[in-house]
Amino acid sequence: MSLGPIQPGVNVARRRRLQRLREGFIAWVLRACAFSAVAGLLLIMVFVFREALPIFTNAETQREANFGGFFSVPNWQPVSDVPKYGLVPLLVGTLKIVAVAMAFAVPVAVLAALFASEFASPRLREMLKPAIEMLAGIPSVVLGFFALMVLASWLQAVTGAHVRLNAFNAGIALALGILPTTFTVCEDALRAVPKSYREASLALGASRWQTAWRVTLPAASAGVAAAILLGLARATGETMIVLMASGNAALGTANVFDSARTLSATIAAELAEVVVGSPHYSVLFFLGALLFLITFVINVAAGLLVDRLRRRLAGA
Repeated sequence: MSLGPIQPGVNVARRRRLQRLREGFIAWVLRACAFSAVAGLLLIMVFVFREALPIFTNAETQREANFGGFFSVPNWQPVSDVPKYGLVPLLVGTLKIVAVAMAFAVPVAVLAALFASEFASPRLREMLKPAIEMLAGIPSVVLGFFALMVLASWLQAVTGAHVRLNAFNAGIALALGILPTTFTVCEDALRAVPKSYREASLALGASRWQTAWRVTLPAASAGVAAAILLGLARATGETMIVLMASGNAALGTANVFDSARTLSATIAAELAEVVVGSPHYSVLFFLGALLFLITFVINVAAGLLVDRLRRRLAGA
């Protein structure tokens, strides 16, 4: 008796079984990658917080570097005869540089994204967006070197600053580093606004600029805010640009034309030479934990705003 008619069905079942096995294996690999990334992040968190823990638990460390002294001592002098671990100059320097960077990058990124999404022709958009995003591929050390050798002298000649390397110079260089991130997320948020919003506004007699400024931008406000927060997180944690362009003087002055030092630059400049297990070592890891918490809160806020934008547009 011939089994010919049954053979095609057997082959189909075998192929389906092999396909399910392949799909199961791919899903397992993706799941393993996801869990590995989360596990790696958790291990880094545990290591950083563990190394900073002696500030709160070790009596010898607390005699030299205690939590209360971080904000009552006005100076950062960890290698003096009487070590001083005042975080105020570092926090002030970080705020100054980040404020300058955001003041320069946010208007440029938002307006460029608005132009690319609302006014540029498709061909111009295809050229403009990759050109701006290409800035993200420039290493931060290259931007820092440019700020150190070229931008600092030019800004000093324009502003009349008494020192070449200062918070203003570092902030402008840092703005170049966060522009691509802010522009890309902002442009995606603006493009996600339904076309019906624009058509309704134009049908009511509004101009293209009025539609973009009063309809599209407010509709994408949550996404734009998320883009700004992501740029803020990048600026807060940036190291090489501020290390090379800020002058690295821990001064607590509000003048942006004075040299400054940030939290991240302090870790990069001092961690390689510090004695492992010393109070100075624990304080540097405390700075790392503080930076991690700041960027974590900013990224969570950005994620919540993106979800809010998605729900708003889905409801529309």
